[in-house]
Amino acid sequence: MTAAAHTRPRLTFRGVIAGEWTKFWSLRSSWITLGVSLLLLAAFGVIAALTYSPGLVQGPPGTAVSTSAVAVALTGSTFASLAIGVLGVLVAAGEYSTGLIRATIAAVPARLPVIAAKTLVFGAIAFLVTAVGAIVAFVAGAPLISTEAIAMGLGDDGVLRSLIGAGLYLALVGVFGVALGMLLRSSAGGIAVLVGLLLIIPGLTRLLPDSWSEQVTPYLPSNAGGAMMTVHQADGALSAGAGLAVFAGWVAVALVAAAYRLVKTDV
Repeated sequence: MTAAAHTRPRLTFRGVIAGEWTKFWSLRSSWITLGVSLLLLAAFGVIAALTYSPGLVQGPPGTAVSTSAVAVALTGSTFASLAIGVLGVLVAAGEYSTGLIRATIAAVPARLPVIAAKTLVFGAIAFLVTAVGAIVAFVAGAPLISTEAIAMGLGDDGVLRSLIGAGLYLALVGVFGVALGMLLRSSAGGIAVLVGLLLIIPGLTRLLPDSWSEQVTPYLPSNAGGAMMTVHQADGALSAGAGLAVFAGWVAVALVAAAYRLVKTDV
């Protein structure tokens, strides 16, 4: 018998991705939460259009964005971000609570391909679902405010970019959740940190002196993400590109920390 006969088949990265894809869709919570995210985006967008009155549409906590048809359509983005983020945490931390992570690491001893595949699979799915939800919300709600001064069409400058930006932001929130779940290995802990960073801390910045708040607020995760899906940038807010870079930086730091712990510590 040759030495090759004793060699175990090498699991390729494509195989790792296929495994993560199967694990994701085998969970009922994945289907339910994605459906809820899509419903929140579409339903709140239509409701906001039906009840629209001239003024300001509130953006992420601690900020205000200029009213536009896109801002009205994306009223449900905050709620959708919580659903997608929580699902990301559960997808990652759930493997630790069930013990499935041991089988995963046994199949992929290198470990890093695990977090890379999980991130790619969940990020791609979250982006497709939420980008579709954002576009549906706009297409369904825009005719309801077509007589208002803020009326816009899908072909207007910045509209499609903002809607795609909303999908990208929500996908990054989901990946952020995956990173926190892998890092903290606790569903409750990951969700608490995610909610704190996205909702609670931005609100607390209002307690800071104005000079400090103006310097800090734009760089918080939800505020940087809000810049990605805004047609008209408010004074003091980041540009769409800068918002993407800042929020991607937050996500990258969390992913690096999660990868380091995965490689350096026992499962």
